[in-house]
Amino acid sequence: MTLDRAASDRMIHDPEGGIDRLVEIMARLRDPATGCPWDIEQDFATIAPYTIEEAYEVADAIERQAWDDLRGELGDLLFQAVYHAQMAAEAGHFAFEDVVRAISDKMIARHPHVFGDESREKTAVDQTRDWERMKAAERAGKAEKGTLDGVATGLPALTRAVKLQNRAARVGFDWPSTGEVIDKIAEEARELDEARTTLGEAEIFEEFGDLLFVVANLARHLKIDPEAALRSANAKFTRRFAAIEAALAANGRRPEQSDLAEMDALWDAAKRAEKQGVPTS
Repeated sequence: MTLDRAASDRMIHDPEGGIDRLVEIMARLRDPATGCPWDIEQDFATIAPYTIEEAYEVADAIERQAWDDLRGELGDLLFQAVYHAQMAAEAGHFAFEDVVRAISDKMIARHPHVFGDESREKTAVDQTRDWERMKAAERAGKAEKGTLDGVATGLPALTRAVKLQNRAARVGFDWPSTGEVIDKIAEEARELDEARTTLGEAEIFEEFGDLLFVVANLARHLKIDPEAALRSANAKFTRRFAAIEAALAANGRRPEQSDLAEMDALWDAAKRAEKQGVPTS
């Protein structure tokens, strides 16, 4: 439904307008005659990186337990969905209402134990298995023939590695034990070391990728989200390096005025302080 300008203005300035208000704001931003020049110039490809970034900012707010920030980040992520839907509507592909209908229908279809007549007397494992079975049927309906078809290429590489490995594991292509994965990591590390000393950049690049892929598989066997684990490691590194900088600043110095031995000692001190529950910054 297209609103006249007066009705559009009323909707946009109504704080109780809800999702319809946001959809109308997006339509006005993209209006070829009166919209924002930057927003008008964008397309799916240019907006997609912002969509990914906003999803990570949601995850960051959750990890920090910053609930006020999370409210804002969820709004930013919702706006990305509205943005893509507006561009799709302009191109004649679909409208925002179609997006809402599709996800609603999918959730109802995938939860027959809630919205249908199936029993709720299933474990979380049973429900996950049912979910995957229904997803497989949907993929078959889309003519996705291969086991790995449909795993989005735009996912973060570690996340996509785990999804590819999960798909392969469902048809029996997996190491039986975690120990075998660890042995494979050692093997890949040796191959990388050999490539580093005897082969060229392309081979080193390939061997490093192989090592990361097996590390992702270890995360899957340990039931660890590798992206979350790496985010945690990044946060720890940032926190401890900040402690190094603070310790040096107390003596009027910066890291470039120190050396590795001193900074390593300060790192160990920050590590001990953290384990003892002492704030490091």
